[in-house]
Amino acid sequence: MQYWLFKTEPDAFGIDDLAARPHQTEHWDGIRNYQARNFLRDQVQLGDQVFIYHSSCKEAGIAGLAEIVRTAYPDHSQFDPESTYFDPKSEVQAPRWYMVDVKLKQKFNKVLLLSTIKSMPQLTELRLLKKGHRLSIMPVLPEEFLHLLQAAKT
Repeated sequence: MQYWLFKTEPDAFGIDDLAARPHQTEHWDGIRNYQARNFLRDQVQLGDQVFIYHSSCKEAGIAGLAEIVRTAYPDHSQFDPESTYFDPKSEVQAPRWYMVDVKLKQKFNKVLLLSTIKSMPQLTELRLLKKGHRLSIMPVLPEEFLHLLQAAKT
């Protein structure tokens, strides 16, 4: 099992939106960074655990936990000219962009704030805290995952 942090802007789609979906499950689309795409396409697997991270908002931080319930498949929005994620260079026979499906496991009672995460000495190597590594999809090491999960639940 691997661990991930998926960033989202709660004004566009947040943990409450995921909780409101049928079966609390939704596809994770709109990834348009090649390195993040490669993580989705090549490394994210069924059962992997995912922190849902709210970014670009007043209370940036980890809002909950989800699980991968469907591995990478072509992101349909790349083919839709009406979509903000449309990519005219992407072809159905050779898609550029992928998405996965996530299922909510737990919405935390309180967002684990970025400021709190930054103050945790065990997390100095967490990619979220490193300049140049702040992707919308990023791996989390098992020991980092455990520290973050424990902090989120307390």
